[in-house]
Amino acid sequence: MDKNYETNAKIFKALSDGSRLRIIDILSCGEKCACDILENFEFTQPTLSHHMKVLMECGLVKSRKEGLWSYYSLDTTNSNKLVLFLMDLITNTEDDCICRYDNKSKTCNK
Repeated sequence: MDKNYETNAKIFKALSDGSRLRIIDILSCGEKCACDILENFEFTQPTLSHHMKVLMECGLVKSRKEGLWSYYSLDTTNSNKLVLFLMDLITNTEDDCICRYDNKSKTCNK
């Protein structure tokens, strides 16, 4: 599995905000209109737009326009990739443990 640390670090940075985590939780129930998401917060529409932009740029959320309204949903493919990355990161086996190998020679450091 390609770990792509930099890409995943950007995603975790996006998720380091409590409001964005809450937005992900809301979207886990299915597609929502921006106005429906906004009802769950005490901030303004421009602030919501900023949060949605961050979540879309890192690939966790996708959007579609319908008339004047924007609808948001989780990008389940990218969300699942993130979960798999985290699981792989914290459950490495002896065969693929990063700390066991020297980057140049790929020999065991033990």
